[in-house]
Amino acid sequence: MKINQIDCKGLLCLAPIVRISQAMRALQPGEVLRVQADDLAFPADIRAWAHLTGNELVSLEEGRVITAELRRHA
Repeated sequence: MKINQIDCKGLLCLAPIVRISQAMRALQPGEVLRVQADDLAFPADIRAWAHLTGNELVSLEEGRVITAELRRHA
């Protein structure tokens, strides 16, 4: 399965969410987007965004660089 990726490192609160929203609109239902970010607010923001939009937060790895995988809803 192809995984689409975007790099949001260096972007602060809400900028990663805007980039993710744009990238997810370009995906087909069921496709996965991998995002890397380093904003400390990103884990809470991405959880809330996934819940509000109905997209699935497949994984979230927290560290110096935070990696999230999201699956576009049907």
